[in-house]
Amino acid sequence: MCATGSILYEVRFRGVIDPRWAVWFDGFSLIPLENGDTLLRGPVRDQSELRGVLEKIANLNLSLISVNPING
Repeated sequence: MCATGSILYEVRFRGVIDPRWAVWFDGFSLIPLENGDTLLRGPVRDQSELRGVLEKIANLNLSLISVNPING
């Protein structure tokens, strides 16, 4: 868990988007991967917030690959 009580998540999707989109994903880092996928990493307070992140990915017509909480 993060210090704020949030859980750190990694969301992987197919495609690369400009790192400037990180602002739209409020507090998340966009990490382009060599294979053409992108890893979105950041804190999530609850399931509602996670759903909002996933909806943003869907609104960009990106293919979701995985959603994983990171143990810390």
